[in-house]
Amino acid sequence: MKDNQIPTAAKQSQHVHTLIIGGGQAGLSMSYVLKQQGVEHLILERHRLGWAWREQRWDTFCLVTPNWQCRLPGFHYAGKDPEGFMVKSQIVDYLESYAAHFSPPIREGVNVIGISRSNPSSQNGRFCVTTSEGEFTAEQVVVAVGNYHRERFPAISSQLPARITQLHSAQYRNAESLPEGEVLVVGSAQSGAQIAEDLHLAGRKVHLCVGNAPRVARFYRGRDVVAWLDDMGHYQLNVDNHPLGEDARQKTNHYVTGRDGGRDIDLRAFARQGMQLHGRMQSYQAEENGDGWLVMDDGLTKYLDAADATSEKIKDSIDAWIAEQGISAPIEARYVPVWQPSESDNRLDLSKISAIVWAVGFHTDFSWIDVPAFNHRGYPIHRRGVCDIAGLYFLGLPWLWTWGSGRFEGVGQDAIYLGEQMLAAGFFGQVAAMGGMENAFR
Repeated sequence: MKDNQIPTAAKQSQHVHTLIIGGGQAGLSMSYVLKQQGVEHLILERHRLGWAWREQRWDTFCLVTPNWQCRLPGFHYAGKDPEGFMVKSQIVDYLESYAAHFSPPIREGVNVIGISRSNPSSQNGRFCVTTSEGEFTAEQVVVAVGNYHRERFPAISSQLPARITQLHSAQYRNAESLPEGEVLVVGSAQSGAQIAEDLHLAGRKVHLCVGNAPRVARFYRGRDVVAWLDDMGHYQLNVDNHPLGEDARQKTNHYVTGRDGGRDIDLRAFARQGMQLHGRMQSYQAEENGDGWLVMDDGLTKYLDAADATSEKIKDSIDAWIAEQGISAPIEARYVPVWQPSESDNRLDLSKISAIVWAVGFHTDFSWIDVPAFNHRGYPIHRRGVCDIAGLYFLGLPWLWTWGSGRFEGVGQDAIYLGEQMLAAGFFGQVAAMGGMENAFR
């Protein structure tokens, strides 16, 4: 990316028409749209292009969505394995190839410290952007930093014995990097379930605290479930027509994996093979002469049953679609649980545990943006990324508009939409009209 770097000498008091904050797939998608229309802009990336994929994923990480769903503007997946699942290194390669494809103006290693308005009392006025390399002003700003900002650790983590290695799921790399002994993974959504599998396959004794995350089958009736859902229009469902409305943004993702060509993650099967499943963590009981105990709730059966029910409900919808469309597809037997929890003490002796991986999510933190564009929880108020504050946009948030908004599948569509809205708002001045933009960027 060195050829795209802004010269060091030009680091102070610079005005750029449009600033994009964040150099992941969202920021790159927005840059592509703007560059195609000749709009002056600059990406400011705190670390380096695609940093989160490089530094916050474990060694065996892979996409849970098939490669054909990678649809960045002007750069849809064209590799030899559309039905496969890119591994970590391939994801980084995909992003680097995208950047090489259109040479976005990006400055890496620049930390954005704050964003404000030059005239806070007005809807108009330039944005003032304070960074680690000086001040910028801009007519408009696109915040493309997702919502996974600070690693979350529950309060109970500070009470546990100091000898136990504790790390967030974003810090986990592989089983070999953890001390010998049994490992506890807390959280059974996508990251937690996949990390528990990774440790289990590496031969470690794993304990997993299971919550209410749903699951989905990888394949059903001869195809990837994602392919069926795509045909059914599921990924075009947006927050306006979703039954939960904007509350869809709070939903936990279904756990499944693309590892080794893709398969289900069946926690019951892991339990039958020796993984120890627990309910949700409730409290810690210290002992004067020992490591103490973790106390779990008694909801394990309920959580497993609910996850299975969600998977089977999705299969029901696929069956209905197949019948409605008159599609010829092989009949497949439904899932039968292979293991059931038994009544047992809901306590875990911490003397057995050498490491804990906390897969409990992230804090969202937009406190560095001093603009009244957030609700009482500090989350952006927007409609498909467009704020009431003229010139301020968000991109890459989960369910910004559809399920794919925070993913390779849908972020490009949202970037194209923002480009259209910028044009309609008159932010492009004499820039050529964007008619037919969506087709032009395929």
